[in-house]
Amino acid sequence: MGQYLIANPWLIWPILAWTLPWKGVALWKSARNEHKWWFIALLVLNTMAILEIIYIFFFSKKKEAIEKKEEKVEAQEQEKIEE
Repeated sequence: MGQYLIANPWLIWPILAWTLPWKGVALWKSARNEHKWWFIALLVLNTMAILEIIYIFFFSKKKEAIEKKEEKVEAQEQEKIEE
């Protein structure tokens, strides 16, 4: 792959345009979800956005789902108190 990139340096820009947004979103979500080891892996490893996409769609939703359930339970408890 390295020799191919040296022979075709113009290919670096589309690769960067593809990888950087995925990496940015994945790092942001892992930091927000306090997934320290995911953050480190996403920061250090360059997998052409494959690992980032896997994290975003399969692993980052766990904390968000838990928080939504907690908010729903709190709202139900609040309704009971008001009645």
